[in-house]
Amino acid sequence: MDTQSFLFSVFCFLFYFLSGEPQVVEGTRLSWTSSPFGFKPKMLFAFGDSYADTGNTKIAVTRSWHFPYGITFPGKPSGRFSDGFVSTDFVAGYLGMKTPIPYRWRKELSGRVKYGLNFAYGGTGVFDTLVAEPNMTTQIDFLQQLINDSVYTKRVLRTSVALVSLAGNDYSYYLETNGSATAFPGFIQSVVNQLMVNMKRIHDLGVRKIGVMSLISLGCTPQNTAGSSFQRCNETENDLVMLHNNLLLQAVNTLNQQTNSTLFFIIDLHNAFSTVFNGTETHQGSPTFENPFEPCCFGVTEGFFCGSVEENGGKKYTLCSNPKTKLFWDGNHPTSEGWRAIYSTPAFQNTLKQFID
Repeated sequence: MDTQSFLFSVFCFLFYFLSGEPQVVEGTRLSWTSSPFGFKPKMLFAFGDSYADTGNTKIAVTRSWHFPYGITFPGKPSGRFSDGFVSTDFVAGYLGMKTPIPYRWRKELSGRVKYGLNFAYGGTGVFDTLVAEPNMTTQIDFLQQLINDSVYTKRVLRTSVALVSLAGNDYSYYLETNGSATAFPGFIQSVVNQLMVNMKRIHDLGVRKIGVMSLISLGCTPQNTAGSSFQRCNETENDLVMLHNNLLLQAVNTLNQQTNSTLFFIIDLHNAFSTVFNGTETHQGSPTFENPFEPCCFGVTEGFFCGSVEENGGKKYTLCSNPKTKLFWDGNHPTSEGWRAIYSTPAFQNTLKQFID
C-alpha cells in the first residue's frame, strides 16, 4: 500500500501518525527567564526523546553530535537536536534553575546531580523503536537505581518536578514496521496507557509534579511538508494527531482522580506550536518566521538529512544563513528561536505554571 492510500485508510479508522569523544555542555540558566512563584522546585528530571534530550544519545546513533547542530549554542554540537536550546532548557529556565545535566555525564559532573538529571534519549519512545537507546521505562529504571544507591531519597525528591516528552517515535516505528491501519487506534491507546503507567511510576518514586507535553501538529513538520515543497500541512495527519492528545488528556485526568490531586498535567505544546506556526497571536518578543514550513537545515535530496556528509566529507544538506529566521531547524525539530517562541506563548506559559501551583 502506498503512503497516500495508507493515510486515507487510517483517517477512515481514526488515526495515522504523529507521526573525538564529545564533551558535555553543562546546562545553563536562560537569561530571559525567571521563577515568579511560591513553591520553588530544586530539581528537574526530564524523560523522553529528542525534544528533551540535551546530550544522552550516543554519537554513533545520532546526527545531533555532528555539525551543524549546536551552531547557535554552544557553537558546536552538544547532543541537542537543534541549533541551540531545546524544551528542557526553557522549562529549567522558567523554574529558575540550570538545565539538568544528561544522565550519561552523572559521574563526570557528580556535583550537579543534586539539581536533577536529564534521562531523555533522542529517537526513543515508551516502547522500543529503531533507535537502540533506552526507552522511557528504562529511563525511569535509571532513576530507580539512583534511589536504590542513595543518590536520591524520597524526601529530597519531594522538591523535584519532571518533564515528560513523547514526540511520536513509537508511531514512526509502527509505520516503519508495517503496522496496519485498522490496528493503529488500538496501538495509540496502548502508547498512551504505557505513558500513563510511566507517569504514575515517576510520581510513586517521589517526584512531586509531572508535566507531559502534548503532540504538535506533526502534519506541518518539514519531514511531512517536503512533498509539497514546504507549502502546506498534511491536514489528515493533523486531524488525527488529536486522537493521541485527547487520549492523553483522559489519562492525565484519570491519574489526578486516582491520586486525588492535580499533580499531573499537560504542557500545551500543541496549541503553543500552532500559535507560533500560524502567527495568530502576538506577544512581547514574538518573532516572525520566514515560511514556517521550511527548515533551516535539510538534506539535498530524499535519503539525506541535516548533517549528512559523503565519505569524502562533502556535505549533502543545505543550511540557511540565519537560524533565527526559521521555526524549524531540521525535518522534525524546532530551532532554538522556534523553541523560544513556543515557550513564550500564553498557552505554554499558562500550563508551565502548574509546576509551581
